[in-house]
Amino acid sequence: MFLRRLVTVLTATMIFGLLVVIGLLVIRFWSTEPVLPDVITLPDGEKVQAFTQGTTWYAVVTEDNEILIFDRMTGALRQTLRIE
Repeated sequence: MFLRRLVTVLTATMIFGLLVVIGLLVIRFWSTEPVLPDVITLPDGEKVQAFTQGTTWYAVVTEDNEILIFDRMTGALRQTLRIE
C-alpha cells in the first residue's frame, strides 16, 4: 500500500515537472520574437554573408570579409571591422 502511494506521488510529481518545463519553453519562445530591420542599406557592391543582432545594434558580415555594425534605432553605420 505504501509503495503504491509512493509511486503515485512520484508519477504525479514527474508529470507536473514535465508540464512546467513545457510551459516555460512555450512562454519563452512566444515572448521573444526577433525584430529585424525592414531595410538594410549596404555600401555599393557589398553582398551579405551573415547577419546577427544585439539589443542596440545589428551587424552584417559581407563576402569581402568585413563586419558592418549598424545602429538599431537609426540604421546608421556605426563601425566597420576588417576580418583578416
